[in-house]
Amino acid sequence: MHRFEKSTLLTRRRSAAAVAVAVVGAALLAGCGPQHGEAPAASGVGGPCGSPLASASGSAPETSGLAQGGARITAVGSTCAEYEVTNPGGEPSDVTVEFSRLSATGAALDSVTDTVAGLAPGATAKKRIDLQGRGPERPGAGPQVKIAKVRSVPSAEAPQPGGPCPASGLRLYADQGDAAMGLRVVGLLLRNCGTSTVTVNGYPQLQLLDLAHRPVDGVRILPGGAGIATGTGADTPPREIALRPGEGAHATLVWRNTTEAGEPVNAPYVRVRATPDGAPVMVAPELDLGTTGRLGVGAWSRDDGTEPATRPPAG
Repeated sequence: MHRFEKSTLLTRRRSAAAVAVAVVGAALLAGCGPQHGEAPAASGVGGPCGSPLASASGSAPETSGLAQGGARITAVGSTCAEYEVTNPGGEPSDVTVEFSRLSATGAALDSVTDTVAGLAPGATAKKRIDLQGRGPERPGAGPQVKIAKVRSVPSAEAPQPGGPCPASGLRLYADQGDAAMGLRVVGLLLRNCGTSTVTVNGYPQLQLLDLAHRPVDGVRILPGGAGIATGTGADTPPREIALRPGEGAHATLVWRNTTEAGEPVNAPYVRVRATPDGAPVMVAPELDLGTTGRLGVGAWSRDDGTEPATRPPAG
């Protein structure tokens, strides 16, 4: 074979190999989803969490479970889901989205919560949650996750059960509470994380708020829990408590969700002040007061000198 023909054949083989590598590389990229700055592949794969859903274009109604309160699920795969959430308010907010993970028949198995802290007014954040293998198991299967609820509090009033000590020197947050046969009990937890002694006296100051953070009127706030139920731990007599750095106290909210004649009252949020002139903290105890019109609040009661053994914070 002449030298020219050998050179031409070698060039053709190299070109064919390069094309093959490019094809394989493209296939791998398509299987892993788009890379940063790239558009989705033509196959419709929208990213590592699977194909985009109808909610990605903003067309999913809230009744679908894919969108609620400014949050929407945009893609779901076998191990994770992607969502985005927008802050429609006028101040930075901490937005918490609770997702329900579902069985193949649509029954709720458990829940996952994710919080976007300090979301600016009008801003949109894109996040991902781990489904631990509870996403769709076959092509075309519906997403096995839905948005259960969305709660938002002003960042300046957000509970801080961990991390740096708030400027007030006090951590104030709510636990997840207990519910049994219509009786609800939620704890308010207070910890002096500052460097000076803080004195609390009597009852926390409460303002009930609806889903839009508007005051809820017409609810009687009762001192102690005896007017609601006995044995709730909310009936410790009020007294002055000096909390040195590292010490804590707790108070208890008690209510029933009995519904009879009239309109049920729901107050997802409560703005709490540990002292009359204390910094406000907005918690989300989800007060479903039914038609009872009453909420019992216990006085501050001292905890021991260590962090209390409490349920995980709810808001």
